[in-house]
Amino acid sequence: MSVPGEPVSGAVDSFAVGSRLARVRQQRPRSDRSLIAGALAGAESDVELLFRRHWPRAYRAALMIVQDHAAAEDVAQEAFVAAIRRLDRFDRRRPFAPWLGAIVANRAIDLLRARVARPEITEPELERGADPAPAQGRYSEDVLTALAALSPEQRTVVVMRHVLDFTPGEIARALKLPRGTVNSRLRRGLDLLEVRLRGAELR
Repeated sequence: MSVPGEPVSGAVDSFAVGSRLARVRQQRPRSDRSLIAGALAGAESDVELLFRRHWPRAYRAALMIVQDHAAAEDVAQEAFVAAIRRLDRFDRRRPFAPWLGAIVANRAIDLLRARVARPEITEPELERGADPAPAQGRYSEDVLTALAALSPEQRTVVVMRHVLDFTPGEIARALKLPRGTVNSRLRRGLDLLEVRLRGAELR
């Protein structure tokens, strides 16, 4: 014999479980794929969420390549705008971060090449203390100083490999370089970094 109130109690329990699951779903971060779909549909809030999610990494990579805070902001912003404008050509089966990282690296290289073409514009020294931990992340001042001593080409491949986590093959495709050129720049850059960092430890 059923006890009066049992069906109601069961319904309440079921509703409570459903509510908890709904809250978990709401709290779970949306995937990049979902945000990209929203951005393509014209949702500005999804564009903003994509920006907030990927800005720190894009800015840090740009900063480590161009060695100038203001220029790094410009590079990262221009790269993100370019990515949004080209979203319809992005293969959503692939991750968004490496694609954006390749655009950042190419924009940074373009900036450095423009500086070389205009020798009156010298590469500025990174202002120590101008931008605190969020810009430097887990990288010490010695690492940033050692990176600044590399050529722009070496610095770019080192940052792409060890900050943006590109494979040498992906770097070659992103920068439109032979794989052997990427490997030699990476090897030479890492050797010079090791020498610089060893010297910093001895000071």
